[in-house]
Amino acid sequence: MSTQTLVSTRDVAVALGGRPVLRGIDLDVHAGEVVAVLGANGSGKSTLVRTLLGLVPTVRGEVRLFDTPLDRFRSWERIGFVPQRANATSGVPATVGEVVAAGRLSRRTPFVPMRRRDKDAVAAAVEAVGLAGRLGDGVSTLSGGQQQRVLIARALAGEPDLLVLDEPTAGVDVESQEAFAAALGTLVDRGATIVLVAHELGPLAGLVGRAVVMRDGRLVYDGPPLAAFTEADHVHHHDHNHPASPVRTGDHVPSVAAPLDPPAREAR
Repeated sequence: MSTQTLVSTRDVAVALGGRPVLRGIDLDVHAGEVVAVLGANGSGKSTLVRTLLGLVPTVRGEVRLFDTPLDRFRSWERIGFVPQRANATSGVPATVGEVVAAGRLSRRTPFVPMRRRDKDAVAAAVEAVGLAGRLGDGVSTLSGGQQQRVLIARALAGEPDLLVLDEPTAGVDVESQEAFAAALGTLVDRGATIVLVAHELGPLAGLVGRAVVMRDGRLVYDGPPLAAFTEADHVHHHDHNHPASPVRTGDHVPSVAAPLDPPAREAR
Protein backbone atom coordinates (compact mmCIF):
# COMPACT_ATOMS: atom_id res chain seq x y z
CA MET A 1 0.00 0.00 0.00
CA SER A 2 1.44 3.36 -1.02
CA THR A 3 1.55 6.24 1.46
CA GLN A 4 0.65 9.73 0.33
CA THR A 5 3.51 12.21 0.25
CA LEU A 6 2.34 15.49 1.77
CA VAL A 7 5.62 17.40 1.43
CA SER A 8 8.41 16.87 -1.07
CA THR A 9 11.53 18.91 -1.83
CA ARG A 10 14.25 18.32 -4.39
CA ASP A 11 17.60 20.15 -4.36
CA VAL A 12 16.08 23.16 -2.61
CA ALA A 13 18.38 26.11 -1.92
CA VAL A 14 17.55 29.39 -0.17
CA ALA A 15 19.57 32.57 0.26
CA LEU A 16 18.65 35.45 2.56
CA GLY A 17 20.35 38.78 2.01
CA GLY A 18 22.71 37.07 -0.42
CA ARG A 19 23.82 34.55 2.21
CA PRO A 20 23.15 30.84 1.55
CA VAL A 21 20.83 29.48 4.26
CA LEU A 22 19.60 26.17 2.78
CA ARG A 23 21.68 24.00 0.45
CA GLY A 24 20.50 21.03 -1.61
CA ILE A 25 17.56 19.94 0.57
CA ASP A 26 15.89 16.65 -0.43
CA LEU A 27 13.04 15.75 1.93
CA ASP A 28 9.77 13.80 1.84
CA VAL A 29 7.10 13.77 4.55
CA HIS A 30 4.45 11.07 4.31
CA ALA A 31 0.92 10.92 5.70
CA GLY A 32 0.85 9.86 9.35
CA GLU A 33 4.49 10.72 10.09
CA VAL A 34 5.64 12.82 13.04
CA VAL A 35 8.91 14.42 11.90
CA ALA A 36 11.15 16.53 14.12
CA VAL A 37 13.49 19.00 12.41
CA LEU A 38 16.41 19.43 14.79
CA GLY A 39 19.44 21.70 14.77
CA ALA A 40 21.35 24.40 16.56
CA ASN A 41 20.38 28.05 16.24
CA GLY A 42 21.33 29.24 12.76
CA SER A 43 21.27 25.74 11.25
CA GLY A 44 18.36 26.65 8.94
CA LYS A 45 15.61 24.56 10.48
CA SER A 46 13.04 27.37 10.82
CA THR A 47 13.89 28.62 7.33
CA LEU A 48 13.26 25.10 6.05
CA VAL A 49 9.69 24.86 7.34
CA ARG A 50 8.92 28.42 6.23
CA THR A 51 10.23 27.53 2.77
CA LEU A 52 7.94 24.48 2.68
CA LEU A 53 5.00 26.82 3.28
CA GLY A 54 6.01 29.36 0.64
CA LEU A 55 6.94 32.01 3.22
CA VAL A 56 10.55 32.12 2.00
CA PRO A 57 11.43 31.99 -1.72
CA THR A 58 13.83 29.44 -3.14
CA VAL A 59 16.75 30.18 -5.43
CA ARG A 60 16.89 26.62 -6.75
CA GLY A 61 14.97 23.36 -6.56
CA GLU A 62 11.34 22.33 -6.24
CA VAL A 63 8.84 22.19 -3.37
CA ARG A 64 5.62 20.18 -3.74
CA LEU A 65 2.69 20.09 -1.31
CA PHE A 66 0.20 17.24 -1.64
CA ASP A 67 1.85 16.37 -4.98
CA THR A 68 1.28 19.90 -6.33
CA PRO A 69 4.09 22.35 -7.17
CA LEU A 70 4.21 25.07 -4.53
CA ASP A 71 3.51 27.89 -6.99
CA ARG A 72 0.28 26.16 -8.03
CA PHE A 73 -0.84 25.01 -4.58
CA ARG A 74 -4.04 26.70 -3.40
CA SER A 75 -5.49 24.34 -0.78
CA TRP A 76 -3.99 26.16 2.20
CA GLU A 77 -6.86 25.07 4.43
CA ARG A 78 -5.19 21.64 4.43
CA ILE A 79 -2.21 23.02 6.36
CA GLY A 80 -2.13 24.29 9.93
CA PHE A 81 0.86 26.43 10.89
CA VAL A 82 1.97 27.56 14.36
CA PRO A 83 4.90 30.00 14.03
CA GLN A 84 7.73 30.56 16.47
CA ARG A 85 6.47 31.41 19.92
CA ALA A 86 4.47 34.64 19.96
CA ASN A 87 1.79 36.08 22.20
CA ALA A 88 -1.51 34.55 21.13
CA THR A 89 -3.21 37.95 20.94
CA SER A 90 -0.31 40.23 19.91
CA GLY A 91 -1.75 42.89 22.21
CA VAL A 92 -5.34 42.56 20.93
CA PRO A 93 -7.85 41.69 23.69
CA ALA A 94 -9.44 38.37 22.75
CA THR A 95 -10.93 35.28 24.31
CA VAL A 96 -9.72 31.75 23.75
CA GLY A 97 -12.80 31.08 21.63
CA GLU A 98 -12.19 34.13 19.42
CA VAL A 99 -8.57 33.23 18.76
CA VAL A 100 -9.35 29.60 18.02
CA ALA A 101 -12.30 30.56 15.78
CA ALA A 102 -9.86 32.48 13.57
CA GLY A 103 -8.58 29.09 12.47
CA ARG A 104 -11.91 28.45 10.72
CA LEU A 105 -11.59 31.46 8.41
CA SER A 106 -10.18 29.41 5.53
CA ARG A 107 -13.14 27.02 5.80
CA ARG A 108 -15.90 29.63 5.98
CA THR A 109 -17.74 31.90 3.57
CA PRO A 110 -16.72 35.52 4.30
CA PHE A 111 -19.16 37.56 6.42
CA VAL A 112 -21.34 34.52 7.12
CA PRO A 113 -21.82 33.59 10.82
CA MET A 114 -20.23 30.38 12.05
CA ARG A 115 -22.25 27.28 11.30
CA ARG A 116 -22.73 24.36 13.68
CA ARG A 117 -19.79 22.53 12.05
CA ASP A 118 -17.53 25.54 12.67
CA LYS A 119 -18.55 25.75 16.31
CA ASP A 120 -18.05 22.01 16.76
CA ALA A 121 -14.57 22.23 15.19
CA VAL A 122 -13.59 25.06 17.55
CA ALA A 123 -14.86 23.16 20.60
CA ALA A 124 -13.08 19.97 19.52
CA ALA A 125 -9.80 21.83 18.95
CA VAL A 126 -9.92 23.47 22.38
CA GLU A 127 -10.69 20.12 24.00
CA ALA A 128 -7.82 18.45 22.11
CA VAL A 129 -5.29 20.80 23.70
CA GLY A 130 -6.71 20.43 27.19
CA LEU A 131 -8.42 23.83 27.47
CA ALA A 132 -12.06 22.72 27.47
CA GLY A 133 -14.17 25.11 29.49
CA ARG A 134 -11.83 28.06 28.83
CA LEU A 135 -13.49 29.38 25.64
CA GLY A 136 -14.64 32.57 27.32
CA ASP A 137 -11.37 33.28 29.15
CA GLY A 138 -9.16 36.12 28.00
CA VAL A 139 -6.02 34.76 26.37
CA SER A 140 -3.94 37.39 28.17
CA THR A 141 -4.87 35.74 31.49
CA LEU A 142 -3.33 32.41 30.46
CA SER A 143 0.20 31.20 31.09
CA GLY A 144 2.73 31.14 28.24
CA GLY A 145 2.29 27.40 27.84
CA GLN A 146 -1.49 27.71 27.73
CA GLN A 147 -1.26 30.49 25.16
CA GLN A 148 0.88 28.22 23.02
CA ARG A 149 -1.81 25.56 23.24
CA VAL A 150 -4.38 28.14 22.13
CA LEU A 151 -2.31 28.73 18.97
CA ILE A 152 -2.23 24.98 18.35
CA ALA A 153 -6.00 24.81 18.83
CA ARG A 154 -6.40 27.64 16.32
CA ALA A 155 -4.47 25.65 13.74
CA LEU A 156 -6.43 22.48 14.56
CA ALA A 157 -9.77 24.25 14.19
CA GLY A 158 -9.11 24.43 10.45
CA GLU A 159 -9.02 20.61 10.42
CA PRO A 160 -5.68 20.49 8.56
CA ASP A 161 -4.19 17.38 7.00
CA LEU A 162 -0.70 18.61 7.89
CA LEU A 163 0.30 20.45 11.08
CA VAL A 164 3.57 22.43 11.08
CA LEU A 165 4.95 23.70 14.40
CA ASP A 166 7.98 25.99 14.62
CA GLU A 167 9.71 25.59 18.02
CA PRO A 168 6.40 25.17 19.88
CA THR A 169 7.99 24.66 23.32
CA ALA A 170 10.69 27.34 23.17
CA GLY A 171 10.63 29.44 26.33
CA VAL A 172 7.86 27.32 27.89
CA ASP A 173 8.28 25.80 31.37
CA VAL A 174 8.62 22.04 31.78
CA GLU A 175 5.12 21.57 33.19
CA SER A 176 3.60 23.34 30.18
CA GLN A 177 5.83 21.35 27.83
CA GLU A 178 4.46 18.12 29.31
CA ALA A 179 0.86 19.34 28.94
CA PHE A 180 1.64 20.37 25.38
CA ALA A 181 3.14 16.94 24.63
CA ALA A 182 0.01 15.27 25.98
CA ALA A 183 -2.14 17.40 23.66
CA LEU A 184 -0.02 16.47 20.64
CA GLY A 185 -0.09 12.84 21.73
CA THR A 186 -3.87 12.84 21.28
CA LEU A 187 -3.42 14.08 17.71
CA VAL A 188 -0.73 11.50 16.97
CA ASP A 189 -3.06 8.75 18.19
CA ARG A 190 -5.59 9.99 15.62
CA GLY A 191 -3.03 9.60 12.83
CA ALA A 192 -2.06 13.26 12.43
CA THR A 193 0.84 14.25 10.20
CA ILE A 194 3.10 16.65 12.08
CA VAL A 195 6.34 18.46 11.24
CA LEU A 196 7.85 20.23 14.23
CA VAL A 197 10.99 22.30 14.58
CA ALA A 198 12.90 21.96 17.83
CA HIS A 199 16.30 22.60 19.34
CA GLU A 200 15.70 19.71 21.70
CA LEU A 201 12.75 17.32 22.00
CA GLY A 202 12.30 17.03 25.76
CA PRO A 203 8.80 15.68 26.56
CA LEU A 204 8.01 15.46 22.82
CA ALA A 205 10.62 12.76 22.25
CA GLY A 206 8.18 9.87 22.68
CA LEU A 207 5.90 11.20 19.94
CA VAL A 208 8.48 11.60 17.20
CA GLY A 209 8.96 8.73 14.77
CA ARG A 210 11.59 10.36 12.58
CA ALA A 211 14.28 12.97 13.09
CA VAL A 212 15.81 15.27 10.50
CA VAL A 213 18.95 17.03 11.69
CA MET A 214 20.25 20.20 10.06
CA ARG A 215 23.70 21.74 10.19
CA ASP A 216 24.86 24.77 8.22
CA GLY A 217 21.79 24.66 5.98
CA ARG A 218 22.18 21.00 5.02
CA LEU A 219 20.46 17.80 6.08
CA VAL A 220 23.06 15.72 7.88
CA TYR A 221 20.81 13.03 9.33
CA ASP A 222 17.39 11.62 8.40
CA GLY A 223 16.16 8.57 10.25
CA PRO A 224 14.91 7.22 13.56
CA PRO A 225 15.25 9.59 16.53
CA LEU A 226 18.41 8.97 18.47
CA ALA A 227 17.81 8.85 22.21
CA ALA A 228 21.36 9.98 22.88
CA PHE A 229 20.96 13.02 20.63
CA THR A 230 17.98 14.92 22.03
CA GLU A 231 19.92 18.03 21.05
CA ALA A 232 20.93 18.27 17.40
CA ASP A 233 24.20 19.91 18.46
CA HIS A 234 25.38 16.44 19.50
CA VAL A 235 25.22 15.06 15.96
CA HIS A 236 28.75 15.39 14.63
CA HIS A 237 29.27 16.20 10.99
CA HIS A 238 32.78 16.48 9.62
CA ASP A 239 32.32 16.75 5.86
CA HIS A 240 29.48 18.88 4.55
CA ASN A 241 29.46 17.00 1.25
CA HIS A 242 28.77 13.64 2.87
CA PRO A 243 25.78 13.24 5.21
CA ALA A 244 26.41 11.61 8.57
CA SER A 245 23.56 9.20 7.82
CA PRO A 246 21.67 8.46 4.61
CA VAL A 247 19.18 11.17 3.67
CA ARG A 248 16.12 10.41 1.58
CA THR A 249 16.16 11.63 -1.95
CA GLY A 250 12.99 11.66 -3.32
CA ASP A 251 3.86 34.00 -1.72
CA HIS A 252 1.45 32.59 0.48
CA VAL A 253 0.92 33.02 4.20
CA PRO A 254 -1.27 30.20 5.52
CA SER A 255 -4.41 31.75 6.94
CA VAL A 256 -3.94 30.17 10.35
CA ALA A 257 -0.84 32.32 10.88
CA ALA A 258 -2.79 35.54 10.42
CA PRO A 259 -4.12 38.06 11.31
CA LEU A 260 -3.03 37.75 14.92
CA ASP A 261 0.64 36.84 14.58
CA PRO A 262 3.53 39.24 13.97
CA PRO A 263 6.00 38.18 11.25
CA ALA A 264 8.21 35.39 12.53
CA ARG A 265 11.93 35.88 12.65
CA GLU A 266 13.99 34.62 9.80
CA ALA A 267 16.42 31.70 9.91
CA ARG A 268 17.35 30.31 13.27
